[in-house]
Amino acid sequence: MKILPIVSIVGAALVAAPVLAQQKIVKIDGSSTVFPVTEAVAEDFQKAKKQQIKVTVGISGTGGGFKKFCRNETDVSNASRPILKAEMADCAKAGIEYIELPVAFDALTVVINPKNSFIKQLTIAEMKKMWEPAAQGKVTRWNQVNPAWPDQPMKLFGPGADSGTFDYFTEAVVGKSKSSRGDFTASEDDNVLVTGVARDVNGLGYFGYAYYIENKDKLKAVPIVNEKGQAVEPSMEAVLKGSYTPLARPIFIYVNSRSLAKPEVKEFVEYYMKNGAKLAREVKYVPLPEIAYKTAWDHVQKGKKGTVFGGVAEVGVTIEELLRREAKL
Repeated sequence: MKILPIVSIVGAALVAAPVLAQQKIVKIDGSSTVFPVTEAVAEDFQKAKKQQIKVTVGISGTGGGFKKFCRNETDVSNASRPILKAEMADCAKAGIEYIELPVAFDALTVVINPKNSFIKQLTIAEMKKMWEPAAQGKVTRWNQVNPAWPDQPMKLFGPGADSGTFDYFTEAVVGKSKSSRGDFTASEDDNVLVTGVARDVNGLGYFGYAYYIENKDKLKAVPIVNEKGQAVEPSMEAVLKGSYTPLARPIFIYVNSRSLAKPEVKEFVEYYMKNGAKLAREVKYVPLPEIAYKTAWDHVQKGKKGTVFGGVAEVGVTIEELLRREAKL
């Protein structure tokens, strides 16, 4: 075996060291609902950059993601609802400024076990009866929600309190964000909820549309009765037509404006805005109109910081309305 002189080995190590140190990373965390879109963008982007930029995508929930984002631990935060006043205050305290970018529309989907033969559709009133805080420990059987349903135990599965989906669902169904019974199986990981409902004939849960589509052989989506009295199944078409209400919602990424000074982060955000529509469609979300992505990228370039929601959760907002509003920190 040929032995290299010690000088050669040290020299090779010194040459290799800067290469390792130069690994550029874009750190992302937050919503499990937004995860499929951002993950698809991240994978394509890393390929396009020949793996010279690494993009990490976590799923600690919208609220968990904002906690990290406002501690300056991430560059981008995935969010299935707008930033709230308390989170805005946390970011302001830490000197974190951000740009809010809508990336797609989601059809929040209510699912049951395929063997459930009695739930044909659900009204908001029925879901409220199941999920409101007053139901805790009291409304535990299906016939208590609707007397036509069987006297069987009701098993509920839903996102945890750090989830933006939990916030949006409670706002749309109960009438107040985060207002919910606590005696249900909760998880920030939507795959845990999928498994729970798939294994229990009396199971019912809710999460983003992409997780339903991925598991539609194990689950049944429930048509939701809208304000016109129509029972509408979740679909891209129903979201575009505006008939899947009130569970259609915009989803977002928030970008730390200081992180945009790093070329890798700016390049990633630009790639997201240019390819987001195609990739959102691929993971079964509803892409925004092309003008929305152009406007969003324009906001990045002009440094339009803040949120157009004022820190308040809103149900039923349209993308046209979003684009007309002025962002504020």
